[in-house]
Parts: sequence; structure tokens; C-alpha cells
Amino acid sequence: MLTSIISATSLVSSTVVVMMNEIGLPDYDVLTVIVLIVLLSAKEILSASNYWTKSLATSLNMGIFTLLIVFASIVTFKITEII
Repeated sequence: MLTSIISATSLVSSTVVVMMNEIGLPDYDVLTVIVLIVLLSAKEILSASNYWTKSLATSLNMGIFTLLIVFASIVTFKITEII
């Protein structure tokens, strides 16, 4: 009984330490930039085609605006790492 309590406590403690060590932006910044470029390209290409609708524009804008905010935070985070 005592060993199971100790092992459960150490498991929770190690999980908390791992969560505390990973504060900040993860290393998905390259993936974010690639997806942003793909969405911007898709918006430009589809805006000239027959498939362009208002709902498609709204859907693409939601993804693009969200990724632009993430991109701005990545740039800010990288600048503060340098300083």
C-alpha cells in the first residue's frame, strides 16, 4: 500500500515537472508558418476560381487570422529570446 502511494506521488510529481519545463511556445513554429503560407496561397488561388463563395472566404479568414496571431506571438517570442 505504501509503495503504491509513493509511486503514484512520484508519477504526479514528474508530470508536474515536465509540464513546468515546457512553458513557452512549442517547436511547432515552422509548421505554423507552412500552414499559414498554404492557407494564404489557397485563398489567392480560390478567389480567382468558380469555387469561391462567401462561406469559403469566411472559413479561410478564420484560419488565417488565428495563424497570424500565432505568427506574431512566435516572432515576439523569438525576439525576446534574442534580447
